[in-house]
Amino acid sequence: MSAPGSPVPPTTEPPAPRGSFAKVVVSSLIGTTVEWYDFFLYGSAAALVFGAVFFPESDPLTGILLAFGTYAIGFVARPLGGLVFGHYGDRVGRKRLLVISLLLMGASTFAIGLLPGHATIGVAAPLLLIALRLVQGFALGGEWGGAVLLVSEHGHPRWRGFWASWPQAGVPCGNLLATAVLAVLAATMADSAFEAWGWRIPFLLSGVLVLIGLYVRLAVEESPVFQAAARRAEDARARAGVTERAPIVDVLRRHWREVLVAMGVRLAENISYYVITAFILVYAVEEAGVERGTVLNALLVASAVQLVVVPIWGALSDRLGRRPVIAFGAVSTGLWAFAFFPIIDGGGFGMVLAAAGVGLVLHAAMYGPRAAFFSELFGTRTRYSGASIGYQLASIAAGGLAPLIATWLLSRFGSGLPVSVYVAGACVLTLVAVLASRETRGRDLDDAVAPEAGVR
Repeated sequence: MSAPGSPVPPTTEPPAPRGSFAKVVVSSLIGTTVEWYDFFLYGSAAALVFGAVFFPESDPLTGILLAFGTYAIGFVARPLGGLVFGHYGDRVGRKRLLVISLLLMGASTFAIGLLPGHATIGVAAPLLLIALRLVQGFALGGEWGGAVLLVSEHGHPRWRGFWASWPQAGVPCGNLLATAVLAVLAATMADSAFEAWGWRIPFLLSGVLVLIGLYVRLAVEESPVFQAAARRAEDARARAGVTERAPIVDVLRRHWREVLVAMGVRLAENISYYVITAFILVYAVEEAGVERGTVLNALLVASAVQLVVVPIWGALSDRLGRRPVIAFGAVSTGLWAFAFFPIIDGGGFGMVLAAAGVGLVLHAAMYGPRAAFFSELFGTRTRYSGASIGYQLASIAAGGLAPLIATWLLSRFGSGLPVSVYVAGACVLTLVAVLASRETRGRDLDDAVAPEAGVR
């Protein structure tokens, strides 16, 4: 494997025609944006209104904790989605599974917008909310792996970090879209109206977005790398008469170290992101006394900034390597965590924007190169399963619990400092995982098995 900064080795990967590849990138970006709009919308609604709508008998902070509990349940379903979608994505192709995940996510989000509250149907309301959140999590569990692999496997390895980061940019883009809709509603209607029915509007809008995403996603071609690997596997089965093992079996037997590395790299990125984008709504409003609309507007601008810098960090990883860029992101985010809450305490739009904006720029250093890095850890016939499992297993302990843990720490200690320590600890674990891995930049994805060089 070449050292960071050295020329990228030759490859046998067949680059897609320029027009076809652009369509792949755009479809992955739009599809990922729609799915993450749905997922982030739930997190914002959990922080703002779900406590009152679905858990009205609790005090405000306890209601938020309960709402974040249902938020975390969506993360529990994501590894199952990663297993199922990864298995079939490695068997029948990336594109078909991405279409299914988009339909599942859109249907469940639209149904949340129609769900009666506790005052109407009692305890059935939060139970149905939990069920729909599980469907959301299951669908999202299969989305990320397929979207980034479709781009990674279509493109040229020399620019893989840059192009594979575009589906990643769909995450801040989805958050930007969800926050924008909520900010408009917060600015145009009274709090009582928003809590009574206004919060449903962005969930119902998901139906329109899903139709757009579905139209674009159906137009792309299947990954040529996957098609070549599938033909090789079929020829091998015909010659030997042996049934191919399930991809998940190969991943757990032969590539568990790569899965652990992926999980470790994911921890700090996931925890810090949900502290910055979801828990900030709790801390800034409840502790710092900042108006809800002000916080939403600051997040809107910060998400727009991150949308720009994600591909920049991805491109930088093409020149320097995945490891140094991700390591920088982990160290800088861990340090910024201790400045994050004191800055918010200053109050006002500028302070909240500075805290969230700088935090998301540093976070993007871990986030931008991750798609290419995870794609390069696994072989073609196990790539969807391996990348999805490593990504989604970490999400349970990381993003799924981050707002819940942060809210509990705030209620227990009355300060943001313990939350900063929590984020910094995750950054240390991510740094350890990066140091335990080997550089993967420039690896040829058109092969049948993952290299043993993925882990030291």
